[in-house]
Amino acid sequence: MTITLYGLPNCDTCKKARNWLGRFDVAHEFIDYRANPVPAATLKAWAEQLGGWEKLVNKASTTWRTLLPQRKDPRTDPEWTLLLKEYPALIKRPVVVDGDTVSVGFSDNAFKKRFAK
Repeated sequence: MTITLYGLPNCDTCKKARNWLGRFDVAHEFIDYRANPVPAATLKAWAEQLGGWEKLVNKASTTWRTLLPQRKDPRTDPEWTLLLKEYPALIKRPVVVDGDTVSVGFSDNAFKKRFAK
């Protein structure tokens, strides 16, 4: 099964994850979610699997800090998906999809455990 990484091509964390997968010969596909927006239903499914929108959104990002205060308090799934469609850089990176399993972020140890390398 091929791993799918969603992220931004210039993101350092995405680059590290892609390099790690390449170094250990883990087949993967990379999808730039600015160029290829993620459907709202997929964003919602990711959030549900991760344990909520808070786990999918990077609130430490510059993008989050520059949002107007009223935009920082979405209360419904449609509000969250609209926010992420408008500001894809708010999605934590990378999103790693392996079959039905979804995770966010990269660390050497987490990838070693997940991909048994």
